[in-house]
Amino acid sequence: MRPDLILIGVVGKPHGVRGLVHVRSYAQDPQSLAQYETLLDQQGRQWSLRWRGADGIAQLSDAQGRVIADRTQAQELVNTRLYVPREALPEPEEDEFYHADLIGMEAFENGLSLGRVLAVHDYGGGASLELPGGVLVPFTRACVPEVDLVQRVLGIHRPGEISGEEGHGAGRQVAAGA
Repeated sequence: MRPDLILIGVVGKPHGVRGLVHVRSYAQDPQSLAQYETLLDQQGRQWSLRWRGADGIAQLSDAQGRVIADRTQAQELVNTRLYVPREALPEPEEDEFYHADLIGMEAFENGLSLGRVLAVHDYGGGASLELPGGVLVPFTRACVPEVDLVQRVLGIHRPGEISGEEGHGAGRQVAAGA
């Protein structure tokens, strides 16, 4: 799959018998998902989406404009991930970041590498960054005071209660400019 694709939604269970599906949108405004002319799935197939009512109910059409017309076709699409190219997304506001931009960035604390960001989680209490070894760091200005998208590095400052053993000597020293 192309590295420039950003996960924007996932097709859920069918809704009724006419091919409608539930779609979980990862966009800040779920309705904005329909603004993208083309959504791509894991296999590179193209889809378009039209919302059909409240609660994330949508109608999908393939690249030829054929509408998913029945429950059987809709069932085959359950768990299909929908992506858009990164350049199709609006630029984030200052101090806002797309999860995909943070994943893979190298995290440093006091000059020591803590590894690369493996995932970004948000369970409702605010985002957190997952580092190797299952280390979670709250994605707040206090804990992540520096985000350099160009150099792809993060500066981490963990309070003592979340630093654990890995905060005491573990990690690699990295020379400046490396």
